[in-house]
Amino acid sequence: MKINIVSSFAAGIFIATGILGTVYLTGDHKVSKSTSKSTQKVELSEKEMVDKLTAAGYTIQPKAEPKESADAQPAQPDAPAQASTQPPTQVVVNVTAGMGSIDVGRILRDGKLIEDAFQFASDIEQRGLVNKLREGTYTVDSNMSYDQIISTIYGN
Repeated sequence: MKINIVSSFAAGIFIATGILGTVYLTGDHKVSKSTSKSTQKVELSEKEMVDKLTAAGYTIQPKAEPKESADAQPAQPDAPAQASTQPPTQVVVNVTAGMGSIDVGRILRDGKLIEDAFQFASDIEQRGLVNKLREGTYTVDSNMSYDQIISTIYGN
């Protein structure tokens, strides 16, 4: 491109910007009342809210009373007792060349021994065990603690 063309283009942009700026700054910024939207705060009763939400297809569930949540707490200690009557879940982890802690975490997650494979990989990294993973076959089960599973696989 020649310098004259670039200079002409820049001058045109400068002039257009000046004209648009002048129109913007000298224009009338008042908004007429007929075009502005006004909002009013409407207070609805609880029954009116439930009726409107139900009509829109939502399901309304009342808050649980504190007595119900207190009754639900004693039921939780029974759950581990039921889980202990089931045989432990065994997972065989076959570590091959090129596998990383995220791959081991996915195997453990698929075996329902851990909840999150990425958290497992993050824990391994924080403990400095990333390079301690060795090839081999490791058997872990659901009776083992999180730390025992890690020490079994990573030889810590």
